Amino acid sequence: MRNSTGMPSHRASLAASMFPVILFSCPVSAHDALPTAAKPLGWSYPHSCCSGIDCRQVSDKAISERPEGYVIKGTGGVVAYSDGRVKHSPDGVYHWCSVAGAADSRTICLFVPPKGY
Repeated sequence: MRNSTGMPSHRASLAASMFPVILFSCPVSAHDALPTAAKPLGWSYPHSCCSGIDCRQVSDKAISERPEGYVIKGTGGVVAYSDGRVKHSPDGVYHWCSVAGAADSRTICLFVPPKGY
């Protein structure tokens, strides 16, 4: 006996029963940084910094330095150099993670390039 797709009904049942396994066995990817020359495949933000929408690459003009730390120009917030929220940037550019990814919210993590990069 064949179903409406033209497949034998037992094959259609088998295919239908396998679909959820295939669908749900695919790994869920973390929120990734965009590819750069230094990291052509990109890289993944740590879960502690990102809920899928919190992090993004920012221009080096968006971050400045003062004696007390890194200044987020959009908010005026300062993240001390010794603050645990400061992370090494794997691709040599700034990445800023803020609550809900909003331009006017609190800093969760700040990825900074090494000096002289």
